[in-house]
Amino acid sequence: MIDKNKRDNIAKSFGSASQSYDISARLQRFSGKNLMPWLPKRHDITVLDLGCGTGFFTDILAAKYQHVIGVDISANMLSYANNNRSKTITWLEGDAYHLPIADQSIDLVYSNLMIQWCDSLELVLKEVLRVLKPGGLFVFSTLLDGTLHELKSSWKAVDDDRHVIDFKSLQELKRYFEIPNAKLLEFHDKPVVLEYENVLHLARELKGLGANHVPEKSNRGLAGKEKWQKMMNAYEQFVEQDSIFPATYQVFSGLMVKLKA
Repeated sequence: MIDKNKRDNIAKSFGSASQSYDISARLQRFSGKNLMPWLPKRHDITVLDLGCGTGFFTDILAAKYQHVIGVDISANMLSYANNNRSKTITWLEGDAYHLPIADQSIDLVYSNLMIQWCDSLELVLKEVLRVLKPGGLFVFSTLLDGTLHELKSSWKAVDDDRHVIDFKSLQELKRYFEIPNAKLLEFHDKPVVLEYENVLHLARELKGLGANHVPEKSNRGLAGKEKWQKMMNAYEQFVEQDSIFPATYQVFSGLMVKLKA
């Protein structure tokens, strides 16, 4: 059973970022473009963008394929997408555990940096396989353990609270794809290092992405100035010679096929 309060909090967090998301989404642009070589060459297919957000990549998919559907948990994201993207796209509000899509009706599910926010990846994959036609593809990216290790380490110098979300390891993630009716055809993972002017720049970008929601955080309030200063001092150990503050994102990209019966 999926926690409704947690679902609503995530929707609210990403919804509040709908106007700033495209400005902040450097990582999403990078990972989304890396998925493009795996997209089918056929154009007469139905495509689902799962966790479409503002619809940036949904718009690109709509230029390639006959019928494109964008699904997102956030009504605000969908409102932005509807007002700024191709009018040929069908927008649907829904979560990855209960997709408002008919069985075996989709040729390609595309999902860029969304499934890492889902507590039950097993349920997400079950839904993806339900809506995919036999032989259909799931092209996706997600984040692995090691993401934001600089920030996590710096907060560890301050307290034992959970300030940065924990992501699955490579071994944990791959185990989810050991299922009878699907096969992970290809995958790769690599670190992507983005540069920031300072820690506040990083924090603003995470907030602008709606990615500052950390479940099971003990202290729900903002960290005090003293704690922030201590964390920023600890982050100095990672600063490069040209005063650039790096942040590492461990990006996993995969291509899965639903096997024919």
